[in-house]
Amino acid sequence: MSELHSPALPARTAPDRSVLLAVSLCMALLGLRIAGLVANPSSLYADETQYWVWSQSLDWGYFSKPPLIAWIIAGTTGLFGDSDWAVRLAAPFLHTATAALLALSAHRLFGREAALWTAIVWLTLPSVWLSAAIMSTDAVLLTCWSLALYAFIRLRDGGGWGWALVMGIGLGLGMLAKYAMGYFLGGLVLAALLDAPSRRALLHPRLLVSALTALLILAPNLIWNWRNDFATVSHTAANANWGADMFNPGEAASFVIDQLAVFGPALFIALLAVLFITLRHWRDGKAEPVFVLLACFCVPALLVVTGQAFLSRAHANWAASAYAAATVFTVAFLLQGPVWRRYVLIGSVALHTAAGAGFAVFAVSPQLAEAAGLANAYKRVRGWPDTARELTLAVERAGVDTLVFDNRNDFHQMQRYGGAIQADLYMWMRYAGPTNHAELGWPLPAGFSGPVLIASERPIEVPVMARDFGRMDYTGDVVIDLGGGRERVYSLFIAEDYRPVPRTDAFEAQIEAERRAR
Repeated sequence: MSELHSPALPARTAPDRSVLLAVSLCMALLGLRIAGLVANPSSLYADETQYWVWSQSLDWGYFSKPPLIAWIIAGTTGLFGDSDWAVRLAAPFLHTATAALLALSAHRLFGREAALWTAIVWLTLPSVWLSAAIMSTDAVLLTCWSLALYAFIRLRDGGGWGWALVMGIGLGLGMLAKYAMGYFLGGLVLAALLDAPSRRALLHPRLLVSALTALLILAPNLIWNWRNDFATVSHTAANANWGADMFNPGEAASFVIDQLAVFGPALFIALLAVLFITLRHWRDGKAEPVFVLLACFCVPALLVVTGQAFLSRAHANWAASAYAAATVFTVAFLLQGPVWRRYVLIGSVALHTAAGAGFAVFAVSPQLAEAAGLANAYKRVRGWPDTARELTLAVERAGVDTLVFDNRNDFHQMQRYGGAIQADLYMWMRYAGPTNHAELGWPLPAGFSGPVLIASERPIEVPVMARDFGRMDYTGDVVIDLGGGRERVYSLFIAEDYRPVPRTDAFEAQIEAERRAR
């Protein structure tokens, strides 16, 4: 178990029919995923809807993310219409492209068998089953990351100026997808320090082509940020939430445990094992260079995000970029040595495929999901057309032409599904400045005097909201059944004379004291 070899694998060459089989499986899975998108009766997630809203007004940047995802959605909906499945259509194609690029990297480093298994393992990862069914920035990022990784591997092997250009394109587009592409730069630094062939490649003048290409692609987004007070960068920093309690071992442990679901339980344990073995061999001067290389592009995201979880919090997908190199890394390890490692590999693919098939069935059949007790997992994508219908009726009963929300998710979903609402949509501002794209683009103007209907899903903020209006009267609730005993509830208020109280430190302290007293 302690031995790792790199070019020992290419000696085992699979017959050509295995390549055709792997390609056929990948294409069949792509087809099934596209069919699943079309058959899925659920609505978009709120983040997907926000990206769709961005795609209606293309720009070089947005409040919380760079622009590439909005451009892609604009392309798919422009070609195939504005249905929900068209918004998500690029996701399975992106993951298929990522699988192909990772297979190319595996083939270059370890041979054909590793390439075939890398593609299959990637497409059946638990996180990919989910990510291929929704439109997320991770899907876009990972394709760009995998392109840059393959180009760097070619450069490391003596590739020419063209591969430097390709790496720059991957880096630049990756930064336009998600700023987590920055972890790739950390991987390059580590590779330069720990791997002699990488160091030679990175010190070659060709690297200037990569850097200039990436900077040229990213420059318009940097200019947009400069003109918009670095909104996206500030939001990314705020997401770290370093102002809270900065000692959270439980959060760090929870994040690590979550990775068992992201990468698969056996594969994640195997990844930790091969990282440990590689580190031990590196300290002894016996590590295989290609394993060191892949570790360099895996470790930064895992370490940084685990540290972030310890200091504050971290979502399970924040280290997603680590799993591109990790897939190649782990597959190569499991194809070597004792036969039980192959059983782990095959068993993981089988387990993940079964779990993914179950997820797909539950996604297209709300009744089965409820029967299995999984209604809570799908509640955020259910009932939005019904919600729009109920809020349309509420606006008509109230006789107003302005509808105000206190939750950006509800606001964006009504932008998507509330076309029948005969009212202008606005956001109530909880803080002095915008904290999301909805508040940035559609804040209720201070001094707005006319009557508005407020649909509040945040009871804790109602006392604050009441201070901002000259009059605010409760008129009842709207309740939407989401199945499985789950409900979406809005408290409705008629309000007038919007004059928000200044959000001073004294004001916030008073609100916090009142909450503690309740």
